[in-house]
Amino acid sequence: MRFFKLFGHLLIILILTVLTQVGGIVWIIALWSSYKFKKRKRYLFPLLYLTFNVIVIPPIAKVFGREKLPIFTKTLKPRNLIYPLLFRNYATPELKTLLVNASNQLQKSNITISYLDANFPFINGFPLLPHLSHNDGKKIDIAFMYMDKMGNSTNKKPSVSGYGIYASSKNKTTNVCLSNGYWQYDFTKHLTFGHFNNLEFDKERTKSLITKLLNSKLTEKLFIEPYLKESLHLNNESKIRFHGCKAVRHDDHIHLQIK
Repeated sequence: MRFFKLFGHLLIILILTVLTQVGGIVWIIALWSSYKFKKRKRYLFPLLYLTFNVIVIPPIAKVFGREKLPIFTKTLKPRNLIYPLLFRNYATPELKTLLVNASNQLQKSNITISYLDANFPFINGFPLLPHLSHNDGKKIDIAFMYMDKMGNSTNKKPSVSGYGIYASSKNKTTNVCLSNGYWQYDFTKHLTFGHFNNLEFDKERTKSLITKLLNSKLTEKLFIEPYLKESLHLNNESKIRFHGCKAVRHDDHIHLQIK
């Protein structure tokens, strides 16, 4: 019985560490506290987790060169609260400044920057799964812009997660990657966590968003699908890159990376 209990705790620690980087440590503290103070983990863990998320981790992250991105501002916010709750909304001060400045300027065009996965608070090289490169505070995924069926601009998104609803089903790159054995290329279609069918891809405002991000001297590269680069008439060859078949398709979100 003790073996299975120990195995269960180790499994929880592993899962929490993979998903949040910090959650495994919080679980260990909750275990120790429940033993020390005779309190139940079911109460201690969520309390400690939220305390770490809101109060403890942000100032420590600054020592590691990461800052927490805004959550409740009007111009820059997460697509879903799950991203900050999982400690996936950290970035370098430079990337944060770029996003804040761009979002303030885009507000005039009724554009709110909705970010998805960014980075964990600590340690360069620590993987933020399932991403291949979100491990140094310099990368972030950003949702596209959409409009309703009447053609009105909206800051709503077609999926709960912000991933998995593609701008078009006619993507030649997807067929090439899948036919060459890269099965994960369109895997994000399984990660919507619920979707809505009353929104359409907004080319004009998505182009405005991308152009504003590209105009920053800090921007090193930006990933979108080749067909979108063509249809949006984006000509910045040095910064707009193809991400390759080893990644996932990028016609549901923008991947931004700074220098």
